[in-house]
Amino acid sequence: MNKIILIDDEPLARSVVREYLQQHPELQVIQECGDGFEGVKAIQQHQPDLIFLDIQMPKITGFEMLELVENPPAVIFTTAFDEFAIKAFESHAVDYLLKPFNQERFDKAIARWKEKELTKADNPAQELLESAALSPTQRQRIVVRNGSKIKIISVHDVFYLEAADDYVKIHTAEGYFLKNKTMAHFEQSLDEHLFVRSHRSYIINIQQITRIDPYEKDGHVAVLRSGAKVPVSRSGYSKLKDVLGL
Repeated sequence: MNKIILIDDEPLARSVVREYLQQHPELQVIQECGDGFEGVKAIQQHQPDLIFLDIQMPKITGFEMLELVENPPAVIFTTAFDEFAIKAFESHAVDYLLKPFNQERFDKAIARWKEKELTKADNPAQELLESAALSPTQRQRIVVRNGSKIKIISVHDVFYLEAADDYVKIHTAEGYFLKNKTMAHFEQSLDEHLFVRSHRSYIINIQQITRIDPYEKDGHVAVLRSGAKVPVSRSGYSKLKDVLGL
């Protein structure tokens, strides 16, 4: 018996999946969730084999929810999402069901998942998330875990980002939060007109800069509104001058 979790804010959409699953008695729905917060908890608790996941949900999106789950299970997306995401799914071979979908299309998705389970094909969720991070919605905020809570940070509230081993420290007025991503990920996904990689270990929100001071030989430091001083390398200084029009 395979364990299934349904994550969708629309009860009707969940009921359609439940109805179609009646043709697959070997798949058992162990929980239904109305948002991504519930979804994260349910996945941690039940360790399902497969989840049916909506993308556009209140609070956090399906993509953001997946980012918060360690070793996410296999995913079949049930979505009315935009064309950009559909292309991302196709290029990374993650199955999706475009609402409204019928029993035949649903059965094909299940068959595809079973085939992948037999071949133990790699879960391409990570590549999908990297592609999805470039969509406009995902560029406006960062979702992090803060203990047992989930925190949504607007990119405009970020002072700067700092490399910290396998994590990135996201510095805000409330302190810093850790995200298990790389600096390269944020350099690619954040708005290049708002955030600049000033140093291999730092990315600055340029709206927070009050001045740039010389520091040691060829270096500089950016002094932020908060009083924080962020290192600026020679190449970082060149980037900042271009963006700031200096």
